Amino acid sequence: MPAAVTTGHETSRSQTEVRISSSPSPIGVFDSGVGGLTVAAALRELLPGEDIFYIGDTARVPYGGKGPETIERYSRELGGMLVVEDAKVIVVACNTASALGIPAMREKFSVPIIGVIEPGASAAVKATRNGQIGVIGTRGTILSKAYDRAIQALAPDAEVHSTACPLLVSLIEEGWLRDPVTDAVIERYLAPLVARGIDTLVLGCTHYPLLRDALTRFCGPEITLVDSARNCALAVRDLLQGENLAAPAPHLGRLRVALTDKSTAFLRVAEEALALPVGDVQLRHVQGITAI
Repeated sequence: MPAAVTTGHETSRSQTEVRISSSPSPIGVFDSGVGGLTVAAALRELLPGEDIFYIGDTARVPYGGKGPETIERYSRELGGMLVVEDAKVIVVACNTASALGIPAMREKFSVPIIGVIEPGASAAVKATRNGQIGVIGTRGTILSKAYDRAIQALAPDAEVHSTACPLLVSLIEEGWLRDPVTDAVIERYLAPLVARGIDTLVLGCTHYPLLRDALTRFCGPEITLVDSARNCALAVRDLLQGENLAAPAPHLGRLRVALTDKSTAFLRVAEEALALPVGDVQLRHVQGITAI
């Protein structure tokens, strides 16, 4: 059945029915803020012919400290906005929403949905040499134990050491990517993981690749950093090819961005850290969008 959306406080089904259309439709991507642009950047590199519609929920960032029911609601709301944009696949470029929101979304939408956890877990299992895998993420992601389950389903003997790093998202959204305060926070969070002998560290939040340089300085070359954003983009490429949803050639894709609140830091981080030209940003009011 096609998904429908309602706006405001309507209780009846909207007259607007949304179909999954053919391959020229965009890839829909959402995150709580700027972090999901790491996924968008990876998609642009791997799939330059694809249109991408990105929603950053800057009005409600960060997601990591919010409860499961709230994350489910946010995920359905943003998923509904992407369905209205005729997205042919929805990429949940947020680890917290991937851990807590995807099941609720799959109940509502017939569009294929890809998260970041399974691709990241698979890459970590392939990268580790000693079976000691560290995971950093938001409180919501770590408490869900989604990475623990995904990694141990692939490698039952692996030991997963997880740590919540709630301050990092706020520092990244503030644009403090190269700052002594950020370096000190990283050391405080990661020192116990390094002491446990991890050889692989999963960046279990799509914001965290923006701190790759700082994380590498602290961890050193002996610890492999696993970027769930790039591995998610690889999974999207495989899905589009397998489902015959790839954009027709030749086609030069474009990136469109919408935010739920104004954010000058969003544009600064996108351009300076990712060299990702965003262009005009749309402002969308997410409250009142409900999937049925």
